[in-house]
Amino acid sequence: MSGIQATSNNSAAAQSNPTWQIILNHKALRQWLFFLLVSTSAVAGIGMMTQILKANGLTGLEITLLGLFAIVFSWIVCAFWSAVIGFVLQWLNIDPLSLKPKLTIPAPDTAPLSRTAVVMPVYNEDTRRIMAGFESCLRSLADSGHLAHFDFYMLSDTRNPELAQAELDHWQALQQRLGNLRHHAFYRRREKNGERKVGNLKEFCQRFGYRYEQMIVLDADSIMSGQTMLQLVHAMEQNPNTGLIQTVPIPVRQTTLFGRFLQFASELYCPMLATGLSFWQTDSANYWGHNAIVRMQAFMQSCGLPKLDGPAPFGGDILSHDFVEAALLRRAGWDVFLLTDMRGSFEEVPCNILDYATRDRRWVQGNIQHLALLGSRGLHLTSRLHFLFGALAYISSLLWMLMLALSSADALLRATSDNDYFHHTYQLFPNWQVAETGLINALLMCTVVLLMFPKALGVILALKQRRNEFGGVATLLKGAIAEALFALLIAPIMMVYHAFFVLSVFLGYQVSWNAQEREGRMLSWREALHRTALPSAIAALWAAVTFVLTPLMFWWMVPVFTGVILAAPIVRYSSSLGLGRWARLNGLFISPSEAIEPDELKLLRIRLANLPAKPAQVDCVPALPAEQWREMPLQSFDDVPPSVLAEVSN
Repeated sequence: MSGIQATSNNSAAAQSNPTWQIILNHKALRQWLFFLLVSTSAVAGIGMMTQILKANGLTGLEITLLGLFAIVFSWIVCAFWSAVIGFVLQWLNIDPLSLKPKLTIPAPDTAPLSRTAVVMPVYNEDTRRIMAGFESCLRSLADSGHLAHFDFYMLSDTRNPELAQAELDHWQALQQRLGNLRHHAFYRRREKNGERKVGNLKEFCQRFGYRYEQMIVLDADSIMSGQTMLQLVHAMEQNPNTGLIQTVPIPVRQTTLFGRFLQFASELYCPMLATGLSFWQTDSANYWGHNAIVRMQAFMQSCGLPKLDGPAPFGGDILSHDFVEAALLRRAGWDVFLLTDMRGSFEEVPCNILDYATRDRRWVQGNIQHLALLGSRGLHLTSRLHFLFGALAYISSLLWMLMLALSSADALLRATSDNDYFHHTYQLFPNWQVAETGLINALLMCTVVLLMFPKALGVILALKQRRNEFGGVATLLKGAIAEALFALLIAPIMMVYHAFFVLSVFLGYQVSWNAQEREGRMLSWREALHRTALPSAIAALWAAVTFVLTPLMFWWMVPVFTGVILAAPIVRYSSSLGLGRWARLNGLFISPSEAIEPDELKLLRIRLANLPAKPAQVDCVPALPAEQWREMPLQSFDDVPPSVLAEVSN
C-alpha cells in the first residue's frame, strides 16, 4: 500500500519516511497543475465560441448559448484531463498517490491486528442472489485462513413480507451449509427502515460498532475477494489517520447486450479515469457508498447525518449520503483515499436502459441536493468540488439539450428572417454576415477530441497491458469500436432522460428509492414505447423542421435525432438476452471477468446454480452479538466542529 503511505498525514510516519512530507508538500502543486490544465483549455474553447458568436453581433439568445457552452465545455475538459493524467500514470506504471513506480500488491500473509465487520445492507432484493453473494464473500475470506478477525452482517431493511420470510428461510439454510463458519455470520432485520440505507448502517454502528475497528461496506450486488478485504484491512492498520479507502468496483455477470456494453466499457476506461482522479484528489477522495472500508471510530464521530432544512429538492433526508460522509470525514481531519490498483472488487449494474435510467433518477435528486451544501463551513475545497461535479454530471445533460434547442432556434430565426445588411439610414456599405468557418470547424474538432480521445487512450492502455484479458487484440479492437458506436447511439437517449430528471427535481417531484432490477430481462414493446414515445415524436418533428428550413443544422444533428427517434427499438433490443449471448459467442464486449473468471465469481455462479428456489420455512429470530449502544452525534453544516478549529489554529 505504498500509495497510501506516501500521502498519509500521520506525523510519526512522516518523520520515519521523509519522502512522505515531500509528497505532501506537492499536494497543492498537483491540484494547481490540474486546475491550470483545465482552466487554460476551457478558456481557449470558450474564447473560440465567443469569436464565432460575436462575428455578427451578440444577441440575447446567443449570450445565453455562450453561458451554457462555457459550463458544459468546462465539464468536458475536466473529464478529459483526468483521463489523460490517468493514462500517463498507468502507461508509466506510476502510483497516482505516491508518484512512485507501482508495486505488485501481494496477498497479506500476516493476520490482521484488528477486527472488521463486513456489512451488506439489503432492501427488497432477489433473495437467492444476495444470499449467494454473501456466502461467496464469506467463503473467499475463509479460504485465506483469517476469518477469525471478521464478522459478516446482512442488514435487512426489507418491507415486503414474502421477501422477508424468504430471507429468513434462506438464512437458516445458509447457516446449515456454513457449519462452524456460521459463528461469523449474522442477520438483522429492522422493523422500521427510517432514513433508508443511512439509518440502516447508523443503527448497526450504534448497536455493534464497539466490537470493530473498521467495517467493509458492500452493496446488495457487491462481490469482494477475501484477498481484497485483507488488503483493505492491512492498509487501514498501516495508516492510522485514514478514515476511508474506496476501491474501484467493476461490473460483472452481465447477460443482456446493454449490460455487456456497460461491463466492457467500465473495465476498459474506469481504472484509467479513477487513476487520474486519485492523482489530484490525493487524500480528499470521494466515497461511492459501497466496496469500501471505513474506520469505525471516524465514521461514528464524524458522519451522523442530520435532516436538511427546507423542502425538497434541497431539504429533508440526505439522499446521496456517501459524498457527504466523505466530506465530513475529511473535514474532521481523516484521510480519504481512492485505490485504483486493487483487483477483486465487483458489482452488478442494471441490465437495460430503462432500469439504468431509473437508478440514475435517484442519484440525480441526491446529487442536486449537494448544491445546498456547497457553502457548508469547514469543508475542504476538493469536497466542495465533489458536490459540484456530482451535480454537473446530470445537470450537464439539461444544459446540452438547452444548447441544442437554442442553436436550432437561432438557426431557424436566421433562416426565416429577411436579410438586412443596412442597419442604419445613411450607410454606404452593407454589413455582410460573417461565417467563422475555420473557427467553427476547429471548435467542433476540439470537442470531438475531448469526448473521444479518452476512449482511444483506454484502448491503447489495454492493448499494451491487458490485451489477453480482453480476449486478444482483434477481440479488444472489435469491442472498442462497437462500444464507441453504441455509446454514440444511446447518449442522446440518456441526455433526454437526465434532462427530464433534473427538471422534475427542480419542480419538486419526489423520487421513490426502491430495489434495483439487476438480473437480465428483455423489455416489452409496451414498456419501451411508454418511456420513449413522447421524446421520439418531439425529435422527429424537430428533425423535420430543421431539414426543411436549415439543412446544414439538420445534418450536424443527425446523431442526436437518430438515437432519440429510434429510442424504442434501441431500448428494447439492447435489453435482449439472446443478443447478449450472441455477442459473447462472437467475441463482442468480452471482459476480463469472462476471459479469466475470478475464483469468487466462479463460486457465486456455482452457488446460484445450486441454491434451492424455496427452502423449508422457518419461524425464528437469528441470534446477534451482544449490543452496546453508542450514539452517533449529528453533524452541523453551519458550525465548524471544535476539532477542526483546533487543527486550523495549530
